Amino acid sequence: MRISVFSRGPNLYSTSRIVAEGRKRGHRMEVVDHAYCSPSLYGVKTALLVDGRPLQLPKVAIPRIGANITHRGAAIIRQLDVLGVPHTLSADALLLARDKMGCLQTLARHDLPVPRTILCFTLREARIAALGMGKWPVVVKLLESTHGVGVALAKSLFELEQISEGFLQFQDRIIVQEFIGESKGCDIRAFVVGDRIVAAMERRAVDGEFRANIHRGATARAVHLSAEDEALCLRAAAVIGVEIAGVDLIPSHQGHLLMEVNASPGLEGIEAATRIDIAGEIIEYAVKKAKA
Repeated sequence: MRISVFSRGPNLYSTSRIVAEGRKRGHRMEVVDHAYCSPSLYGVKTALLVDGRPLQLPKVAIPRIGANITHRGAAIIRQLDVLGVPHTLSADALLLARDKMGCLQTLARHDLPVPRTILCFTLREARIAALGMGKWPVVVKLLESTHGVGVALAKSLFELEQISEGFLQFQDRIIVQEFIGESKGCDIRAFVVGDRIVAAMERRAVDGEFRANIHRGATARAVHLSAEDEALCLRAAAVIGVEIAGVDLIPSHQGHLLMEVNASPGLEGIEAATRIDIAGEIIEYAVKKAKA
């Protein structure tokens, strides 16, 4: 079966693992750099162009859309819909997952637990939001970020103003969020494929860091989720509409809270921590979609 992986590069760990597991199963794997893709509408010649040439259509596509070209990625996924190519990530789900506030709003609308979060459009609103939290520190976030970039901890009003002013130069909105101190720099990433959680890990931030991102030196270990947490993660992924998702939980005095639903979760950290062939699970899921 011909399977296209839309990714910025064949040497990226997650991409190379998916390609390797696909080939191991006898599939013809192709990596398409979506930064060079253009949807083209022209009657019977409608196509997805790669560097100006029509892409030979695969039986199924696995989009791994880069965080810095989300909207191009969404347009490409919609073109796959036009062309009748099944895939593992919808455009709407991608856009919603990448919008941190929109994602949390959707989760909250379905009565799922999220941290106290306020969307701010101005520095004045950020001040009011932080003071309303009632205690320092508070977390300040860009709405679109990855690997912990665009996430900062403000320990005072002065720091809040500095961080917020800088962030507002990059995006027209920011998030001010309560700091969950009792998590002690730990969170949980559950990896969802379809209607199953295939792996889960606990990430622990390095000393002096509150962001538990592997790219920032966090350590990870495999964990088993409770039935309640499994149901929470599966519900979160389903509500956002992401079929292959990294669902992040943070422990709090109120129980686990949902922090994020990642639409293009990395494989390196969680495969290393759990020794589970997640790439193979993704291939099997994609093949089932193609056959269905």
